[in-house]
Amino acid sequence: MNAMNAALPGGDLIDAGLQDLSDGRETIAALLVAIGAPRLRQLGFQVPDLVPSNPEHRLYDLLVEDGVDSAHSRYNSLIRKLVSFERAAACVKK
Repeated sequence: MNAMNAALPGGDLIDAGLQDLSDGRETIAALLVAIGAPRLRQLGFQVPDLVPSNPEHRLYDLLVEDGVDSAHSRYNSLIRKLVSFERAAACVKK
């Protein structure tokens, strides 16, 4: 885990997603990083080029597998974590 990422909100999730993408695994964390790939790259993160197509839909579908009743709220929570991480990383990079 990157020490700087660990200090940021959601850093553990982002680090896991970066590793999962590098390893070719389609996990919740990997799909979240895929959704944020353009912004994360802009912030200097090395996001693998192997970003799945339609990561938003694929993430939601993966969450539905764990429970259709909670998928929407879990999806929104994950997106909020991503945005929070991106904002905090932008402040650190300045």
